[in-house]
Amino acid sequence: MHGAFPRLDIGTLSEYREDHIMIARFSDYRHEHQSLVFPHRHSFYHLVLFTEGRGPHTIDFHRFQAEPFQVYFMIPGQVHSWDFDEELEGYVVNFSDSFFKSFLLQPEYLDSFSFFDQDSSNNVVTLSENIRARVSGLFEELLSQNERATAWRDDIVRVLLLQIFLLIEQSDSVDRKKSAEKSKNPTVRNFIRLIDKHYDRLRLPGQYAEMLNVTPNHLNALCKEHVGRQAGELIRNRIVLEAKRLLINLDLTVSQIAYKLNFSDNSYFTKFFRKETGMTPEDFRKSPAI
Repeated sequence: MHGAFPRLDIGTLSEYREDHIMIARFSDYRHEHQSLVFPHRHSFYHLVLFTEGRGPHTIDFHRFQAEPFQVYFMIPGQVHSWDFDEELEGYVVNFSDSFFKSFLLQPEYLDSFSFFDQDSSNNVVTLSENIRARVSGLFEELLSQNERATAWRDDIVRVLLLQIFLLIEQSDSVDRKKSAEKSKNPTVRNFIRLIDKHYDRLRLPGQYAEMLNVTPNHLNALCKEHVGRQAGELIRNRIVLEAKRLLINLDLTVSQIAYKLNFSDNSYFTKFFRKETGMTPEDFRKSPAI
């Protein structure tokens, strides 16, 4: 493991230094960015469809075995790495958080898809056989459109990406129950979105309930009904996730991480982390999970 992991922007990964979209074949992308085997996080959405080859891939400490016709959906901020011994082929698309917002009336539209999720166990989808050819064809069309310098290019790319997302979301490739749960209740969706913005400052369900104009009891009941967890647990899980992401950066001390997460002192952070994970921050740094 390296001493630090970088936060990458699209411009650093694009031949054309564009800051909103990048599309490439996976073999070309991997060849040009061979250093990306170490843990790193993106400031953009990162989408990969594998069509050939196999190998281990990790997203936020969940380890997966990449194989043909798996799609990996990663959202901004997630930490991931791969360790591929063999040649893999497929497609990779990077796009900024703002790429769709100027195009869609609903700015948070992407959040409605089950695979664009903070829980990395939902980020990997194996395509059902009946849509594989169609999805691959849409990725080929993305590559083709990306090479054209036309006034409508970006809008065509947006439409093609939305076709891919909708096709996968409505297919047998995704867990119907998880998909329905994510789109079912707007209050829970907004709560999770608020946690992602304020987890380092707001720790109590009541603080979020006030922002959502509901009572703490009602918010808790909605969370238990729709995601099977209490509101406080969702907040704590997000804090733990960010703590883990920071802990793999060995350039940061545990005390510095505690400060970044707004814990009053190192001992309080250590006590919190141990209660939630069963290990100390130092033990986590030594574990195979990273």
